[in-house]
Amino acid sequence: MALYEHVVLTRPDISSTQVEEFMQTLATKIETLGATVEGAEYWGLRNLAYRMNKNRKAHYSLLKVNAEPGLLHEIERQHRINEDVLRYITIVVEEFNEEPSAILKKREERKRRDRN
Repeated sequence: MALYEHVVLTRPDISSTQVEEFMQTLATKIETLGATVEGAEYWGLRNLAYRMNKNRKAHYSLLKVNAEPGLLHEIERQHRINEDVLRYITIVVEEFNEEPSAILKKREERKRRDRN
């Protein structure tokens, strides 16, 4: 099995709870297909670098998956069918980083600066 980081951009007009439900159903689909989800992060509604399908923002989510390569082809096929998914990318990694991603670290730093 290989280790993957799977980032999904979803439409901005759905709520964050709907995005979290979508990611939970995606995680259960992955687990039913025989893989494991090592971690998940919701990065929030963020600005896009350029417009995608007339959208300037998107919900960003990350899944850390331990799976066979063929399994992720099926998940990506389902993303192409789903209207809520704007873009997705799957990256092979050597190992998962146990600490939070850079985006979440930056958010925490910003919160601490605002408190002081």
